[in-house]
Amino acid sequence: MLNNDRLLVQILLLLLLGACLWVLAPFASALFWAAVLAFASWPLMRLLTRWLNGNATLAATALTFVWMVLVAVPLVWLGFNIADQIREANMLLHSLQVEGLPPPPDWLGDVPLIGDNLLAFWDTVDEQGTALFASVRPYIGQVGNWLLMRSARIGAGMLELALSLVLVFFFYRDGPKLAAFVHSLLDRLIGSRADHYLELVAGTVQRVVNGVIGTAAAQAVLAYIGFSIAGIPGALVLGLLTFAFSFLMVPPLVWGPSVAWLIWQGEYGMAIFLGIWGMFVISGVDNVLKPYLISRGGNLPLVVVLLGVFGGVLAFGFMGLFLGPTLLAVAYSLLGDWVTKEVPEVTAPEKLPGKGLE
Repeated sequence: MLNNDRLLVQILLLLLLGACLWVLAPFASALFWAAVLAFASWPLMRLLTRWLNGNATLAATALTFVWMVLVAVPLVWLGFNIADQIREANMLLHSLQVEGLPPPPDWLGDVPLIGDNLLAFWDTVDEQGTALFASVRPYIGQVGNWLLMRSARIGAGMLELALSLVLVFFFYRDGPKLAAFVHSLLDRLIGSRADHYLELVAGTVQRVVNGVIGTAAAQAVLAYIGFSIAGIPGALVLGLLTFAFSFLMVPPLVWGPSVAWLIWQGEYGMAIFLGIWGMFVISGVDNVLKPYLISRGGNLPLVVVLLGVFGGVLAFGFMGLFLGPTLLAVAYSLLGDWVTKEVPEVTAPEKLPGKGLE
């Protein structure tokens, strides 16, 4: 009867745990980002707490306010700049609809084999501009609906980001208690190896955070340098956009249209320069710097890190950038521990068989 009661208690505890996870599921992303941000910046929290004579609540409040300023202000400023760019794009479309296309560039007719056809197509579009805009207007509406849906998702992401900035305060304030709870839980589950796996997960997450943020910052700086040399207007805004798109691993969505704009302006030399700079410097640094920063200081093979980064993104989305390497690191360490368990040593005999027959 005692065993049945214990089994019933275990089932009830599992049901309670499942209900708790169900309640927290809508906030999973915000909790995840708050935990990653708090963990990555924990040295700052520890230093600030020491400066404030051990007042963890005040240190958590100050650091949370700093993150809100560093994140919210650039996002608002970037939103206003994007709104200005959208307004200019609408004015350009309106002028094209009313005044037609500008004269074709001189190089268009010199394109081998198809230069005359391109000039004829340019003239046709210029002459039938009104009819063309009328024919593509339904598709513009579909594109608008698609952008509206994506804007709603971006808005939801901004709400999650704001919630994570609120939750990070509690991770800062109660971080030692949470760490002690996780340690005691792992100690009950896996015993003396709890410290090893906590250090493994902590080190992996720290290296991934450093690799992602460091690579994004490097790409943003390099992009700003390239845009400034090429004379692209709004180089600082485009640099910040490169920083954001670097997290999604698609910086070409920023420098690619810039190359197209330079070609449209007839700046072919600068377009070639920016294309080469973007392909081999801005995007190329991601293939070198990120794996180096993530694998530095760990005992993980580089191929495990790369598979964890790219496979995690494909499996879990952007959160997989952190989950993938962490899961593979823990699995790799578990397999390593299992393989290197105590293996009975084979002692070599003093006299090999057949030696005495010689």
